[in-house]
Amino acid sequence: MQLDNSVHLEYLPWRGISKKTMEFYGVKTEVKDGRPVAIRFTWPNGRTQIRAIEDKRFTTAGEASSPERSLFGMDHFAGGGKAITITEGALDAMSCMEIMGEYPFVSITSASTAKKDASLAYDYINSFDRIYLALDADTPGKEAARAIAELFDFNKVYVVELDPQLKDANGYLTSGKSREFVRAWWGAKRFMPEGILSSFSEFDKIIDEDVKKEAIPYPWERLQEMTYGARTGEVILVKAMEGIGKTEIFRALEYHVLKTTDANIGIIHLEESKSRSIKGLAGYELQAPCHLPDTPISNDEIKNAFHKVVRKDDRLHIYSHFGSDDPDTIISTIRFMVAACNCKYVFLDHITMVVTGLQGEDERKALDYISTRLKTLTQELDFCLFMISHVNDEGQTRGSRNISKVADLIISLHRDILSDDPVVRNTTHLVVEKNRFASKTGRAGSLLFSFETFMVTEEFPITDFGTL
Repeated sequence: MQLDNSVHLEYLPWRGISKKTMEFYGVKTEVKDGRPVAIRFTWPNGRTQIRAIEDKRFTTAGEASSPERSLFGMDHFAGGGKAITITEGALDAMSCMEIMGEYPFVSITSASTAKKDASLAYDYINSFDRIYLALDADTPGKEAARAIAELFDFNKVYVVELDPQLKDANGYLTSGKSREFVRAWWGAKRFMPEGILSSFSEFDKIIDEDVKKEAIPYPWERLQEMTYGARTGEVILVKAMEGIGKTEIFRALEYHVLKTTDANIGIIHLEESKSRSIKGLAGYELQAPCHLPDTPISNDEIKNAFHKVVRKDDRLHIYSHFGSDDPDTIISTIRFMVAACNCKYVFLDHITMVVTGLQGEDERKALDYISTRLKTLTQELDFCLFMISHVNDEGQTRGSRNISKVADLIISLHRDILSDDPVVRNTTHLVVEKNRFASKTGRAGSLLFSFETFMVTEEFPITDFGTL
């Protein structure tokens, strides 16, 4: 790029950086009519980056003739030293030198090119005993630091934690905080992959910030005793063979949450109509099977009972799409229920139905996908998901074992549907198979279903289980 005849180049101090440092890095200022107008940063590969002083716009001149010499300043420092510091911009590399003296301070082009730049200069960077990353204290800077760190031996990578308010090395320099930068550099900690904690300060912070989640109690005494209730962020899996009565037990839980809390809830029953779901909840209030044609209950009575259960508009959200559906549709529906409708408890009956139509490996992959996504969603949005799954002849969740793996609590249902004794035939035994929160597993009580009320009630103590 040819300069205008009225423009000439000088080494001038700028943004706290002295003329000496500008000369060391070969960074010149364009001066027009006696006024500085732009700064020219020249990379060792021949590329020049020009920053306009007034509007801070960047333009580039020249083609990179040597791509592997991708770091600003690397031509001024020999490799193989004790330490090198990498910043996110040429201005910050020079600011580091201004603050700390003539140590090796170099820069990537930008956060978005961090991995590429460091990869091209891998041998040069890796020749130093220690690699200090002093990138911007924002999300792109942290992601760029992680991308660079993952290229090298973790034992030699150190992260300089910068103040987000000062953001970068030049922010420290221009704010008169040079001593604070020196302390941050010397206090740099060895890089650790995201999610690994090791210091007492980090552990103490976790303890102080851990808020005890309020749990809603279960309507059945023994199950409540074993689980301490249901908490947001959990996946609660109810599983059984077909025909055991999982949906009616779900309905009892839905009714219980609506009657004993003020929380919004979402209901997704993929094997029944919306009217059946509504009448089922009203039936619990009326203690009668109002969905059956021979039950003498008027529509007005059903409506009044249902209103009494739900109490207000926009509290209960029912999605019904009989038969199979696309997994992403169910996931987005649940996300909407929670994020837009503020549902804290969502009931999905049942997960296997979501992928009906798929078989074999396709079914397993789809169920693995949806179960993992749902677990992630409960953590991200902090809601409690109650989920039903059928089981195979071995008692494992049908289609995918991952369904059980993601669950925080697994309640298995057992009922002798062929017994001649009507009480035995209509008694469902609960067994807690997995309990991450409280660790208690085993028999969790029995529920008796009444055809007169179409309700389940806890009737038997734990000692009356019989043989499962």
